Amino acid sequence: MEIITDLHLHSKYSRAVSSRMTIPQMAEWGRKKGIHLLATGDWTHPLWLKELKANLEEIGEGLYQAKDTNGPYFLLSTEVSSIYSQGGRLRKIHNLVLAPSFETVEKINAGLLRRGGNLMADGRPVTGTSSRDLAALILGIDKNCLVIPAHIWTPHFSLFGSNSGFDSLQECFGEMSKYIYAIETGLSSSPNMNWRIKELDSRSIVSFSDSHSPEKLGREATVFKVNSQKGFNYFDIKKAIKEQKIAYTIEFYPEEGKYHFTGHRNCGIRQSPEETKKLGAVCSVCGKKLTVGVMHRVEQLAKRPVGFQPQNRPPYRMLVPLMEILSESLQTGISSQNLQNEYNKLITTFASEFEVLLRTKIEEIERLSGAKIAEGIKKVRQGDLVIEPGYDGVFGKVSIWPLPSKVSAKEGHKQMSLF
Repeated sequence: MEIITDLHLHSKYSRAVSSRMTIPQMAEWGRKKGIHLLATGDWTHPLWLKELKANLEEIGEGLYQAKDTNGPYFLLSTEVSSIYSQGGRLRKIHNLVLAPSFETVEKINAGLLRRGGNLMADGRPVTGTSSRDLAALILGIDKNCLVIPAHIWTPHFSLFGSNSGFDSLQECFGEMSKYIYAIETGLSSSPNMNWRIKELDSRSIVSFSDSHSPEKLGREATVFKVNSQKGFNYFDIKKAIKEQKIAYTIEFYPEEGKYHFTGHRNCGIRQSPEETKKLGAVCSVCGKKLTVGVMHRVEQLAKRPVGFQPQNRPPYRMLVPLMEILSESLQTGISSQNLQNEYNKLITTFASEFEVLLRTKIEEIERLSGAKIAEGIKKVRQGDLVIEPGYDGVFGKVSIWPLPSKVSAKEGHKQMSLF
């Protein structure tokens, strides 16, 4: 069976997160999206942990469900921010942690507190513990936990980040690197960019949304293959990650990520890797250092050429959220009642957003919602889009219907030698 998962989310107790990120709202939007398994997020926060215990009931080993609902399921997960010095540099690394039980969660929280972690300050706590020592702490408490480096190419707070990261898993995790079974792509990279890094060959490449609001659930997701027709539990997901049993991932267009290209937002400077090689990484306007983007960082670390195709890697699907398609098709804001009515009509008729985006026949969508919306969904499936790459904290822009001055995504990819 195939299980659509989004295992990197945040609760209302994390900074810059919607107050609507509660278990009932997350469950409701998980159903709308068509997600089978969601992260709880933020179980390191004492108040959120209390809510999780009050709102969830265990229905299988390490698998939970909101009380009085019928799915989706939840898996205990959190994100930890490690800020520390190593190798003469300040390091800032975010890691996902998946745990099989509340008992394990409480032991890990106690361990973080002993190491000076301020768990009440933020749903994503900051600790001075290195990534290596964090993995040792967690796996020493429960070997069934998983540690997954988060959004690994983001310039700030990531494993390969240009500002404070490392050049390899081994450098970051030391002898604990053998227990790192997966990495998360993040919004600014896609699997094929990660295929160019040989060290990642033995790890699963997973994608999750890192959502801060219910509507953003599933903007990236991983579809696992589980050898069971009756159900699954935490240990099935762990096995699928460890053994790379992934059917496919669902990807945000990496150019839309806010750190895809190198640049300086204050001065409006944005550079492709080719331009950065030619012009350097210093802002031509103010003379300050540019934020080195994901594409340039991949070029720095990759030992394989653009377009490298490894064997036995799962495919991936590039998508645009349905609300964004409707917004452009109807030429109205996402919050408009007309758009909301159309969205609810589509997901009610065809079961979920992923069903509409991935599987429903275009002819059926046209009969229900008209030619313009059907054309928009068809163009997204074909990758016939226009994209302005993001840079230095500025999200990129995706358009379905091109303006005269813009370049289509297919042409852009070719020109930038991205895919």
